Amino acid sequence: MSNLIINEEFLQQIELLQMLVKNNVAGMFGGNHQSKTFGSSCEFTDYREYIPGDDITKIDWNAFARFEKLYLKLYLDERQMHTRIYIDASRSMSFGKGNKDVQAIKIAAALAYLSVCELDKVSVYIIRENGVEEIIRGMLGKESYLNNINKLNDISFEGDSSISAALLPSTVGYGDGMSIIISDFLTDNNFEDAVHYLVGKKRDVFCIQVLSKEELNPKARGKMHFFDSEDMGRFYRKNITREIIQAYRLALEHITGRVRNLCMSLNANYMLVSAGDNVSDVFFDKFVNEGVLK
Repeated sequence: MSNLIINEEFLQQIELLQMLVKNNVAGMFGGNHQSKTFGSSCEFTDYREYIPGDDITKIDWNAFARFEKLYLKLYLDERQMHTRIYIDASRSMSFGKGNKDVQAIKIAAALAYLSVCELDKVSVYIIRENGVEEIIRGMLGKESYLNNINKLNDISFEGDSSISAALLPSTVGYGDGMSIIISDFLTDNNFEDAVHYLVGKKRDVFCIQVLSKEELNPKARGKMHFFDSEDMGRFYRKNITREIIQAYRLALEHITGRVRNLCMSLNANYMLVSAGDNVSDVFFDKFVNEGVLK
């Protein structure tokens, strides 16, 4: 990107943000907390089917005698979490004067910083077309953060993206932390399967929907010609009337509700953010008020 989003001024802002969060809320991150991954503690939590390569000492032979299938006993473990952040890098994220792409990068950087401050590992990926590209792997600690976070400045937003097609074949971890998807979710492509998949992997899932001011509150009137930012062959030419704006608002409500209701049904977190919002306001107004940060 032409202008650096992650710069010294921004890093100072999120360092102050982290101090305020630490002093005012407990937070949703933490390095020394109980994982959903099995470990060596004595507290039993669940079963899962045996996968070749698993530790055979964890097999429950009583369950095998009863069901004739191999199952592992899972225990809670005090261990370090792994926060995985996925940024939708499709062209639609560049739409609008409010710069959804800039907001997505800022939120990703802030969440990554909060996480490393709580001793978690952080990896950042972009989703483009049907694939996931790793941008940062396993940051651990503030020094690693400062050495790596500038890589987010190099992300380009172009083409289409299919969140489910990209995430389902990728390595997402099992029960070892949080998966965060930052996207406008304005797509005909499937994203529901990805959220189901992450929840099924015992991840804590957080979907952040970023929309521009123009998308949230359109001002267009009169004869207009719109092109699909991800497919210029698709366009809409119409006289924009009050009735069309009303129909658009109903469609937008359906789209945001589609993501929100999916997350609610799966006990995942959801947040709608305007591209024009200040990052501090996002965290202290939206995140705290909605109970994402506690």
